[in-house]
Amino acid sequence: MAKKPNILFFHVDNLGMGELGCYGGGILRGADTKRMDNFAKEGMKLTHYVVEPQCTPTRSALMTGRFPIRSGNHTIALGGNASGIVSWERTIASILAEAGYTSSIYGKWHIGAENGRFPTDHGFDEWYGPLRTYDECMWLEDPHYVAERDGYSHMHEGVKGKGAWPLKDQQLTMKTKETCDLEYQKRAIKFMEKAVKEDKPFYCYFNHSLMHFPMSPRDEFKGKSTNGDWGDCLLMLDHDFGVLLDTLDRLGVRDNTIVVMCGDNGAEDHLAGRGTGGFFDGSYFSSAEGGIRTPLLIRWPAHIPAGVESNEMVHVTDMFTTLLKFVGCEPPKDRLIDGKDQTQFFLGQQKESNRESCMVWLKDELHAVKWKDFKINFKRQQHFHDPELPLGFARITHLQEDPKEREAVNQRYVRWWVMQHAHRVVREFEDSVKKEELIPPGAPLDFVPKQYPR
Repeated sequence: MAKKPNILFFHVDNLGMGELGCYGGGILRGADTKRMDNFAKEGMKLTHYVVEPQCTPTRSALMTGRFPIRSGNHTIALGGNASGIVSWERTIASILAEAGYTSSIYGKWHIGAENGRFPTDHGFDEWYGPLRTYDECMWLEDPHYVAERDGYSHMHEGVKGKGAWPLKDQQLTMKTKETCDLEYQKRAIKFMEKAVKEDKPFYCYFNHSLMHFPMSPRDEFKGKSTNGDWGDCLLMLDHDFGVLLDTLDRLGVRDNTIVVMCGDNGAEDHLAGRGTGGFFDGSYFSSAEGGIRTPLLIRWPAHIPAGVESNEMVHVTDMFTTLLKFVGCEPPKDRLIDGKDQTQFFLGQQKESNRESCMVWLKDELHAVKWKDFKINFKRQQHFHDPELPLGFARITHLQEDPKEREAVNQRYVRWWVMQHAHRVVREFEDSVKKEELIPPGAPLDFVPKQYPR
């Protein structure tokens, strides 16, 4: 029997479509992303990979294969607010564990920050990373912040069966943000070495801290780009990805490892670390294409054809279903799963994706429906701090004709016929809610959604 393939999932924080050289960035952004650009030639490159506008909903969707509006994780939790996935949810790690996989996560989890909601409570064997997110490293720089009054933000460690705990000697500081990826790297390499030595298939979920602000490159990358700290950080990100690829080569598991490199949402919008959506407009925390499209590169030698580029739509939930199928596992059948099986598409057995539509939620508000290359907006927000605008009439945009979504209507064709497809997608979702209730944000850990006869 053939060995089960390993999975290395390299998740980039806030990666715009205009950053990497293979997506039109690279040297135009002051940094030659040669490792990622070369990796793009070794597998498939997607230009229509759709995620959620914020970190938490994307990560929830990836872990569970369910739209975050279903799991109550459609919005990030700020500060000490309680939220996250409930015990009832099944993650990709918990399913892989049943198939004999050992799983680890390094870096941001961001879908639960209390006992019962940590990654080691949901299938992962080990975890090291921040309790929530990286801008908390700036708390200590704030003259109005008082740690004893306002709370601490420590790095955390977790082990399956033992829970997770704060590392009291590792406060999340600016220096920690600068160097934490080295610690992730060290632990990930040790994890993969141990799995290979023990002949166990592994799932390594590596969440790099970049390109999340603040932009703070390690010393060896400072001044190496032509775009200041931001460009130096892009070089650092590219280098760190290459280190993990080299580790797979050294361990002799390159050909039996599925490697995914993608972003969790679109470009950073804060001026101190502002990215770009490239061909598209918008930033994360918006419903614009630049907020919900991000690069995705995938390699599996001798399985996924090399040098293929596709503009077919793939949603983040699809990666849950597809990765499970790749390794011979099945998604849960006792709940609604939104992820499509894209195995035949990725393996080159069909040119078309199995997805033609998805919904675009910003928090709990339905902003748009995407159908093929059309986007039908009911509300509009282009950048993080722009106002959310309700629209008197829906905007129908063909994204090949108007990628920056500038025109309210195509004057030549008008295209109201497209609305029937948007309404159908919304109706299908509304019908699904009649089969299984939505989990409310902040639901207690033991919450189980009611399911109704189908």
